[in-house]
Amino acid sequence: MLTINSPYIDATREMSPVKAGPLSNLTFSVKDVFDVKDHVTGLGNPTWQHTHFPAADNAYAIRRLLAQGASLTGITISDEFMFSIKGSNAHYGDPLNPKHPTCYAGGSSSGSASAVASGLVDFALGTDTGGSIRVPASYCGLYGFRLLTKWRYWMAWHHLQPALIR
Repeated sequence: MLTINSPYIDATREMSPVKAGPLSNLTFSVKDVFDVKDHVTGLGNPTWQHTHFPAADNAYAIRRLLAQGASLTGITISDEFMFSIKGSNAHYGDPLNPKHPTCYAGGSSSGSASAVASGLVDFALGTDTGGSIRVPASYCGLYGFRLLTKWRYWMAWHHLQPALIR
């Protein structure tokens, strides 16, 4: 059961690494825009989630991280359809900003930033076209990196720009 301040849409979604590697013993979460095998990517909207099918495979970025030894721990909340910089979701609640609990975590990768800042995971994946990872990272006292444009296809057909929170 989620609480209003949980960073997760699905905290029980876990995947073990494919093999040991340089990322062994590190955990990560992904924003609800990355395809996770057997999970319906919801884009922060339950109606979208209920009208689509589970992903047949993990997004390329997730496959690469699992192959390097990292473990997936949870799918995080996003602003609905990634259309806000605030970090709020009327359907799933507002992820806690552990740095400033009375303030928004920033968006649209609010759950990803919240999960890292809360110490629930070592790093998280989000997306960023207009600050959607850099803003929540800065609000939560973290560093957010927007990766190169050529990596935009690492997620799925409906995704924008990938990024990393650490």
